[in-house]
Order: sequence, then C-alpha cells, then structure tokens
Amino acid sequence: MIDTSRNERSGNRERAVLVGVILPGGEYNTDDPLDEIRGLAKTAGLDVVGTMLQKRQQVDVATYIGSGKVDELKEQVRAFEADVVIFDSDLGPGQTRNLEKALECKVVDRTEVILDIFAIHAQTHEAHLQVELAQLEYAMPRLKRMWTHLSRYKGGIGVRGPGEKQLEEDKRLVVHRIQELKAKLGKIQARKEREVAGRGDFPTVSLVGYTNAGKSTLMNALTDAGVLVENKLFATLDTRTRKWRFRGGGAALLSDTVGFIRDLPHALVASFKATLEEARQADLLLHVVDASSPDAEMQVRAVVEVLEELGLKDHPTLLVLNKADRVPDRSFLDVLRAQHRDSIAISAAKGEGLEALEHAVRQALLESALDAEVEISVADGRVLSYLAQHAQIHGRTYDEANDRVVVDCRLPRRCLDFLYEHGAEVREKEIRIYA
Repeated sequence: MIDTSRNERSGNRERAVLVGVILPGGEYNTDDPLDEIRGLAKTAGLDVVGTMLQKRQQVDVATYIGSGKVDELKEQVRAFEADVVIFDSDLGPGQTRNLEKALECKVVDRTEVILDIFAIHAQTHEAHLQVELAQLEYAMPRLKRMWTHLSRYKGGIGVRGPGEKQLEEDKRLVVHRIQELKAKLGKIQARKEREVAGRGDFPTVSLVGYTNAGKSTLMNALTDAGVLVENKLFATLDTRTRKWRFRGGGAALLSDTVGFIRDLPHALVASFKATLEEARQADLLLHVVDASSPDAEMQVRAVVEVLEELGLKDHPTLLVLNKADRVPDRSFLDVLRAQHRDSIAISAAKGEGLEALEHAVRQALLESALDAEVEISVADGRVLSYLAQHAQIHGRTYDEANDRVVVDCRLPRRCLDFLYEHGAEVREKEIRIYA
C-alpha cells in the first residue's frame, strides 16, 4: 500500500511515475490517457514526476509492458528518484513481483491506489469495515509476494520452511477476518434495508454517477445538506439522506452515494453494497454526468456497468447533465442531449436548470412507482419475500378468517407483472409525493 502516513510525518510527498498501456478496445481519454490515474495519484497524496505510455496488442505475461519498456522505465525511476511506479491497470501478483525486482522500487496497480484512497477518506465505522474487507480480498492472492524473501529456507518435498508456515498462518488469519467482516457488514446491510424500507412517507431519489461529477454540489443545491464538496476523486464515501422540498409543494428523500469510476474494483462494489442500499431501494435514480468532460460518454457507460453489477440495469433513471455552464462548446452539449433525449441539462454550482429538474423528477416518480395494497395468501412466501426485497412496506393487515394478508406498500411499477403472474390482487393508490 502507499505510505501516506510517512508522507504526513516527513512532510514530503512520495514521488510517482505513472504507466499506461493502451490495448485494443480499451476506453481512455483521447486527449490524455493518463488523466484519470494522475487524478487518482494526486488524491492519494503523491507527486507525479514522470509518465510512460505504451500501445500493445496484448499484455506481457511476465512484466505487463515487456523487457524493453522495463529498462526504459527503470531509467525514469532512477532519473526522477521515484519512490513508486503506478500502473493504470490491474497487475497480477507475479507481474508486480517481477517489476519490483527489476525496477528496485515499489510497484502498485490501479486497484491498489483506489483502495488506498478509500482508506484515507473512510470516516465512519461502516466505511472502515467496507474498505478493510476490500483490501483483504485484494491482498489474499498476493500474500505470497510478501514472503518471497524467505524462499531460500524451503526444504525438499514434504518439508515446509518457516516462510511457508508463516504464509499459511497469514492466510488463515486473513480468511477468518474476511468472514468476520462479511458477517458484520451483513448485519449492517440488513439494518440499512430495514431503515430504507421504513421511510414510507416520501418517495426516494438517489444520486449516482462518476466520481467528481458534481453529485455533492447538486445535493447541497437541492437540500442545503452541507455535504463536503472537494475537487478530488472519491471525496465522500458515506451516504447522506436529506429531505428535498419541492417548490411546487411536497417532498422526496434525496440520497448521495459514493462515486463510481472506470474499472471500479469488484471487491469495492461488493463491500459497499450496504452503502449503495439507498440506490437499490430508491424509486428513482438521478445519474449525474459531468457534461464538460471530454470523456462524458465513457463515464456514462462506466456508471451503467456498475449499476448492472448491482442489479439496477432496468431501474428508473433520469440522466442529469451537470456543469453545463462549463461546456467549452454548446454543440458538445447538444450532441450529449441528442444521444440521451430524456436528459436534463443543469449547473448545480450556479443553480441553473434546477426547476426543470424538479419537474422531471416529479413526473418520473409518478410514472415509475405507485402506492398500493397487495392482497395475497398468508402462505404465499414467494410473493411476501418479493415484496420485502422490492417494495417499501408501510404496514400489513391480516384477515385470519380467510388466511389472507393485505400489504400496504410503495413499489416500482415494473414489479406489477410478477405480482399479477403469481395471483396477487393489487389495488393502486395515488403516490404520496405531496406529503
């Protein structure tokens, strides 16, 4: 991991050389392919002193970049007196080991930098648990790297040296800690599900989007939430929920979530499921995009991929083109709106377009969700389980004489087909936006 504590103690930032490899079919900033990893390095507190970019048809199995580029990179490391080399891709344990041996300095990959940033920004107990779990799952296949210096103690067949024994003990400790963390986070997620499902008085809206797209600025503009706004990637990790009072009357609950990024580590997506519960339970997602970024379309696709991984591919979503005031050319914004015809262009920082956004949100809430009474047999565990997972339950009324139960709830309209197919009786009511 990156030694940020050492930086703080000494007052000196670690010096980093960035390495990017462009492969066929990869998505990168065409103006500066290393722009995002440079931002990550800056957020991690590193001083970028050099860069290397290479085009390859496929990665080198041993070193990712090939022996010739390794020699070139070694010269850069020596010339700039670099402390660490950062790859804008994921490296295998063997590749990292070979590179560190050849370069004689620390080598980290994209995932490790992101994990370190999350560790720096984790504030709550829940966030610390989530980050620790992701770090341990990342470290598991790399434990052997820590013990290569003990390889000379290996014995013959059937004889284990002290390095191997320590490695086995470390793996047991890590596996045990992973199980412990998953159990704790499982309880947190169950509690979070109950909390979110219990907010029955108002419809819920969740902000999602690429990191640094302006979600926190929009949250503050709509609710006066006082959420930290900082020009850094992953400035906030913890979800905040505030009441959004509509100008035309009524309100909704608005939640801010952790930002996404291209190739977001799967371990982080899994460990942050409790935090992202707000998005999963929301009646509507506001997908916030930095319209001024030359990579806006790529960022849209990256967020959609994470939403798919979370099972939210078909969730009601409204695309919000933020920072419209910073678009260098109006035609660029027109192209984005043509590709996403139902999008809303705004500037959260200047308060422009917020009234149109509110109108679109109110309409989307009315179209995407409904309040209803769902009547089923008390023995129909499948439908009851489905409602518990997909609906916000307001209450239950039991008819013991007929073995029936009426569930008062708010649910997405997409759930109606499932309920009708399983014989449930659904009585719709007007959604309570105007509370």
